[in-house]
Amino acid sequence: MTTAPADLLIDRPTIADGAALWRIAKESGTLDLNSSYSYLLWCRDFAATSAVARTESGEPVGFVTGYVRPEDPRTLLIWQVAVDAAHRGRGLAAALLDGLTARLVADRPLVTVVETTITPGNTASERLFASYAARHDAAVSREVLFGAELFPDGPHDPEVIYRIGPLSR
Repeated sequence: MTTAPADLLIDRPTIADGAALWRIAKESGTLDLNSSYSYLLWCRDFAATSAVARTESGEPVGFVTGYVRPEDPRTLLIWQVAVDAAHRGRGLAAALLDGLTARLVADRPLVTVVETTITPGNTASERLFASYAARHDAAVSREVLFGAELFPDGPHDPEVIYRIGPLSR
């Protein structure tokens, strides 16, 4: 398991973190940006299945959002992972993923699989989740979940689902 840099704390997000998560997502340059309202709701309704990295002063500098799939309570779907530019390259995204899944499987022992979607060519995300699978001694399967033709709002790359599991305990 990857640990957070010593000067950062991995915690649950709060509603007050919503604006910072929106900013970090916006400044990432790679994520599909959701409305600021959705990040506020996410921090309220899905805090138990999400994580935030904070500085010693409490400022959010990275996050991972996720939810347990209602139709499959064994599966945690990771929605977004982002780290503020000033904190990239320190293993923070990996520490956030590891910290969230460790907390979640302690609370929900049924969770044994992690899913995420990645657009082709997003090498950073591909590496992040491949290394996550390796650390957790888990297999990875991939297939197109949503083809480009399904997106109604203009050109969009397909979304490939990565299914990682079963996770080692």
